[in-house]
Amino acid sequence: MSGFTKFLLRGNLVDLAVAVVIGVAFTAVITAFVKDIVTPIIGIFGGLPDFAAWTFTINGSKFLIGDFINALLSFVIVAAVLYYVVLLPVQKIMDRHKSEPPAPVETKACPYCLSNIPAAASKCAYCASEVSQVAAV
Repeated sequence: MSGFTKFLLRGNLVDLAVAVVIGVAFTAVITAFVKDIVTPIIGIFGGLPDFAAWTFTINGSKFLIGDFINALLSFVIVAAVLYYVVLLPVQKIMDRHKSEPPAPVETKACPYCLSNIPAAASKCAYCASEVSQVAAV
């Protein structure tokens, strides 16, 4: 039982659970924003005061096109917020802290063990032999 408790209380799992709960709450807020504010504004221009009530029927099947458009608008807003508030700033931080790759070290071959060692080395790190100045590889 203690192994299961350790698994549940690992940092990554708890962080993931918190992220999911906050994501669900954020999505609910955005869905309410779209349903209660955005679609009525669109309805002003389209002449339909309750945009979610937009439906059509074919052979007795009712298609809730307004609900689909509400969900689509919610998705687009959530995706835009995630991109501009989370991903873009994180990418800028990562770019700022990205270091240049180190310059390649010029090497030479050890004449005794044939290992590549730095060109300025006078002793091989692999076989501990004294090496003379050999042409760099």
